[in-house]
Amino acid sequence: MTARSLADWLSYLEQLHPSAIDMGLERSRQVALQAGLTRPAPRVITVTGTNGKGSTCAFLAALLEAQGLKVGVYSSPHLLRYNERVQVQGVEATDEQLCVAFEVIEKARGDISLTYFEMGTLAAFWLFEQAGLDAVVLEVGLGGRLDAVNLIDADMALVTSIGVDHAEWLGNTRESVAFEKAGIFREGRPALCGDLDPPKPLLDQADALSCPLSLRGRDFDLAIGPTAWDWFGTGLDGARVELRHLPLLDLPMQNAALALQAYLLSGLDWQAASIRTALLGTRVTGRLDRRSFQWQGKPLQVLLDVGHNPHAATFLAQRLDQRPVSGNRLAVFGLLNDKDLDGVLAELADRFSSWAVAPLPTPRSRPAQEIAQALQNLGAHVTSYASVALALEAQCNQATADDEIVLFGSFYCVAEALEWLAGASRRK
Repeated sequence: MTARSLADWLSYLEQLHPSAIDMGLERSRQVALQAGLTRPAPRVITVTGTNGKGSTCAFLAALLEAQGLKVGVYSSPHLLRYNERVQVQGVEATDEQLCVAFEVIEKARGDISLTYFEMGTLAAFWLFEQAGLDAVVLEVGLGGRLDAVNLIDADMALVTSIGVDHAEWLGNTRESVAFEKAGIFREGRPALCGDLDPPKPLLDQADALSCPLSLRGRDFDLAIGPTAWDWFGTGLDGARVELRHLPLLDLPMQNAALALQAYLLSGLDWQAASIRTALLGTRVTGRLDRRSFQWQGKPLQVLLDVGHNPHAATFLAQRLDQRPVSGNRLAVFGLLNDKDLDGVLAELADRFSSWAVAPLPTPRSRPAQEIAQALQNLGAHVTSYASVALALEAQCNQATADDEIVLFGSFYCVAEALEWLAGASRRK
């Protein structure tokens, strides 16, 4: 029989289960036992939250690697290649490695039906076990309590932020979301929360499990100035630790602050110089991702961000306000149909001189005409296009070197933009 390619496997996985999402751990746990999966690494950190998971995971991995640890990171979704989801020391898993892992999990599952995400998560765990890692950082896909990542009893659990998203699965209140996310806490093990106003269910769960709980604003925090930022945290012995005059970062510094507190509690060497270097070198594709490129003989700037809910829109608006440009800002925007369009636009409608909106390349896309109408109702100047690529090209045509194009709203949106930018680079 001809071996399946990675594309073949991914197509197969999409057909395995009648639902794209099927919350619960029992099926995944059974397959993990049958596959002989134990623990992906001696040290495991799990990260959940409404926003900020990806950058927090990246900061954590960088801090751990700076101390010489061999680190794996599992994240989702991907932008251009599935391989992005499974990385060891910053290197993506190869097609061959992923195919072998899928084959192992496929043999183990028998007649147990798994979703695309569950198969991918178990395959990642198997690959990490094979790699002989010192630590893994696991990003929760959805919620926490019933997400397949939560099969692993983490040594430390982080909640980045709490907002209403995926309401059909997590409930439509911050309290219900907090309950689901606190499901990654483990008895007696450190738990951290970067939200300045954590709902009571999260606090109650930490208390019920006797988790040492680190809260932003109490046990750690940051202060951002015009040219630098300061951080303080609380060590295992209760002593205050500070880092002052850190260089400003492109990624959200509150997520760096959370990662720093987690690293402080890890008990690893605290070396200020290597910590600074690790933070400054951290990048995440598609998250406050600033790119410079040439278009029709003029230098242009584009800021890519996968933010797609009101919480992310609020942060993006704050970041834009903190970094004014000499010219105009031009938006390129698309959104999935199940996201809070009004909530996103309320934060950003007045930040741009013009909007170019487009459908996303998925049946789940919100129609561009619907987005345009919502923006027109808010008094924005908006034009609809047939694709994100055409919308981006239109904004590039009218932009000057003093302007900034901001493209956001979805992983789909950023992925299409990255492909267009790669083509623009080849064409110049």
